[in-house]
Amino acid sequence: MSKAPTRLWGGRFEGGPSEALARLSVSVQFDWRLAPYDLMGSRAHARVLHRAGLLTDEELTRMLGALDDLEQACRSGEFRPTVADEDVHTALERGLLERLGSLGGKLRAGRSRNDQVATDLRLYLRDHVRQIVSRLVELETALIAQAEHNLDVAAPGMTHLQHAQPVLFSHQLLAHVHPLARDIDRLRDWDKRAAICPLGAGALAGSSLPLDPKAVAEELGFDAPAANSMDAVSDRDFAAEFLFAAAMIGVHLSRLGEEIVLWASQEFRWIEMDDAYATGSSIMPQKKNPDVAELARGKAGRLIGHLVGLLTTLKGLPLTYNRDLQEDKEGVFDAVETLLLVLPAMSGLIATMRVNTERLEDTAPEGFALATDLAELLVRRGVPFREAHEVVGHLVVWCQVHDKDFGDLTDEELAKVSPHLTPDVREVLNVQGALASRKAHGGTSPERVREQLAELRALVNEHAAWASGSDF
Repeated sequence: MSKAPTRLWGGRFEGGPSEALARLSVSVQFDWRLAPYDLMGSRAHARVLHRAGLLTDEELTRMLGALDDLEQACRSGEFRPTVADEDVHTALERGLLERLGSLGGKLRAGRSRNDQVATDLRLYLRDHVRQIVSRLVELETALIAQAEHNLDVAAPGMTHLQHAQPVLFSHQLLAHVHPLARDIDRLRDWDKRAAICPLGAGALAGSSLPLDPKAVAEELGFDAPAANSMDAVSDRDFAAEFLFAAAMIGVHLSRLGEEIVLWASQEFRWIEMDDAYATGSSIMPQKKNPDVAELARGKAGRLIGHLVGLLTTLKGLPLTYNRDLQEDKEGVFDAVETLLLVLPAMSGLIATMRVNTERLEDTAPEGFALATDLAELLVRRGVPFREAHEVVGHLVVWCQVHDKDFGDLTDEELAKVSPHLTPDVREVLNVQGALASRKAHGGTSPERVREQLAELRALVNEHAAWASGSDF
């Protein structure tokens, strides 16, 4: 005779669910990854039940032993969910009942799947957010290392993908570190709000049993128990906020990926990708494709989609728990796994790319990129910027008509355009002089970039300490 499936409900039902309902309801195929966190919460709940006098010393010992054994069985693959298990909670209760018999059922007292799953998901995310930050630190470190290696290399700075002003290539690389640092700041700030424990809220109203939510929260590493039991089981702000942070990381990776695609192109030729982080063509033997950068760019849409999906699910839900909230997990899990997949690949790509410094420096002044420096020199000499802008604009047109660059002009040719263009304006018509002059805070001068590097190194060390937990 076949054994009836384990269910966490059903006492008031005369029959089981239809096959269609069962198939619709099942979530164990994706929420099984919450098993270690559910077991962690179960151990904390068992100790609280013991302190409340609802488990004897001997029962607690047996309960904790069975939970440890079940966890080991889950790790080894000896215990796995079956098609009859509705969700991770059902599967684990089945495993506990197999080990303890009726004693296993005592663990159900004072809690609900509603507060369990909210707790499990917070535990999962708080754990994995530190893993994500570790991978972000690796990318920050790779960018900083490339900036240090190419510290004084000039490059064309662009707006609208048109040559605008020369910059240090190191400055441009560090421009990608700063958004990653803000992403980490967001995740660290997110963790403060996620550090609230729902366990003890029950289905929605708390419990009449003499439980101790503060003790549970402390054991599970949360800062405090939830202040409102209804909010505790229905809140998914923490999941939506994480998905926003994940989507923002995806956007930043996409922008970096787009730059890599451009830099590696035949038109730019700024970098050469290492063979380990590029692919070839099935038909064109010469091709070397920036697949890592393109995939990072493509994953951004996936991450943004998860955020939009969850916000849409949440927007019309009444208090408290509704089964719609089953839709909160797959997007979160996929966002975590996507970031943990993409970030190491991007770090490797950046760390191993070779920078074509000669190409960068040759093209840095192209496109009359020193025009702004010339206009600002005139401003320092008392010429109104409006007039200085006009003068240099006319000079650019004159050069284009006569097929010359700034460096080709004679004193007489300069004077023809404007009396303001005296021979000594040539002091700013070189890239190194232009870079050195950009020494205001945040500028691209070598002096400012070295300061920026030192500050970012210290910040990345702080990020790494938080990710490892050694900041406590």
